[in-house]
Amino acid sequence: MEILQAKNLTKVYGKGENKVVAVNDVDLSVTKGEFLAIVGSSGSGKSTLMHMLGGVDRPTRGKVFVEDQDIYGLDQDKLAIFRRRQIGLVYQFYNLIPVLNVRENMVLPCELDGKEPDWDYVEELAATLKLDRRMNHLPNELSGGQQQRVAIGRALMNRPAILLADEPTGNLDSKAGEEIVELLRYSNRRYKQTIVMITHDLEIAKQADRVITLEDGSIRGDVQSLQGARREEPDHAPQNAQPLQGAKREAQEGGRP
Repeated sequence: MEILQAKNLTKVYGKGENKVVAVNDVDLSVTKGEFLAIVGSSGSGKSTLMHMLGGVDRPTRGKVFVEDQDIYGLDQDKLAIFRRRQIGLVYQFYNLIPVLNVRENMVLPCELDGKEPDWDYVEELAATLKLDRRMNHLPNELSGGQQQRVAIGRALMNRPAILLADEPTGNLDSKAGEEIVELLRYSNRRYKQTIVMITHDLEIAKQADRVITLEDGSIRGDVQSLQGARREEPDHAPQNAQPLQGAKREAQEGGRP
């Protein structure tokens, strides 16, 4: 089942001599539960592509469908609501609210929706992300890796249809970066969370099921990752992590994690 589709997706900046085609007529589909990596050098258009897939930057032309919803057919208010509920976004720079603690940052999507968080799920997610002893800390009291884990928890809070991660390890040292990729892979494998990850690092990209190469705004390669293809069973949880029982129940009942 295709959960994400892009058709003839194009983004053009400027006009005349200043015209820049950042993304050029891209067709892309992502299957539910897939872990896709998009790689490319700086300026290849990969971040622009992700912003359009996530409903952040409107394309010059083309369409994006998430669970068969034409997201750019929605008005701005409805698109904002859809994005908050159905698309989890993780950036290189964590974008945490500095005056909110870990718990408050994680449940912010629920607060914006005016609904009570599922506190059992919050605590289980915190344990999986190894944040259960940091829930009352402010962002400036955390390491970079811990802040990125908070950002991942916030992105997963509404159990989105897709999780989009733009260079999630780009601001971290190698050890912290490996831990973040491990957590993303665990979320994908155990709970069938669909993930699209942007990266310039081929070694990180190999952790995905499939790797797309972007060059000059166009897809130049689309291959199955050998490492991803070999992983038929869910990965073990990261060390000291606890399983998300709430998410597991949702999966068993046919809901999204």
